Amino acid sequence: MTEPDPTTPLTGDELETWAALATVMEWLPAALDAQLQRDAQLTHFEYGVLYALAQAPDRTLRMSVLSSYANSSLSRLSRAVTRLEAKGWMRRAPDPTDGRFTLATLTDQGRDTVEEATPGHVRTVRRLVLDRLTVPQTRHLREASRRIARAIRSDGGWVPPASPGPPGPATGAPTPAAPPASP
Repeated sequence: MTEPDPTTPLTGDELETWAALATVMEWLPAALDAQLQRDAQLTHFEYGVLYALAQAPDRTLRMSVLSSYANSSLSRLSRAVTRLEAKGWMRRAPDPTDGRFTLATLTDQGRDTVEEATPGHVRTVRRLVLDRLTVPQTRHLREASRRIARAIRSDGGWVPPASPGPPGPATGAPTPAAPPASP
């Protein structure tokens, strides 16, 4: 079987598949942001930052690690953290083991914010994505998403730790580059 010429325009099934995916990539972030802004005064990116810290040991991560988990530049993360610090939801401090690094720590108020925001966010993720799919479609979407992620970055993104029993609720958290020091 020969490979298609990469300069040939997309048509037919390829174009329809790409159009569907591109539409989801544009519409879904806006829908997630709208719900979180309305209910918790958070963007989806900020929710993901708080969620990653909530899952980390001692609710603390190095900013560089958090940046990787959030697939973000340090400057974008720093701007978001400044907003979250102003609300009292997290704080930054030099890493006592290596002063070249800065630690981000979720405060008790930040933990409460994540816990309060999560049920509405989970409902939105289920309503917009998971409830629209059959169990086999969910598995296919997961595998297709992982394949695309691995084509973009070889580490393939964050995979939640295995949990005993039935799967827990979806969080819609950012896809970190590697599992947090313990999530």
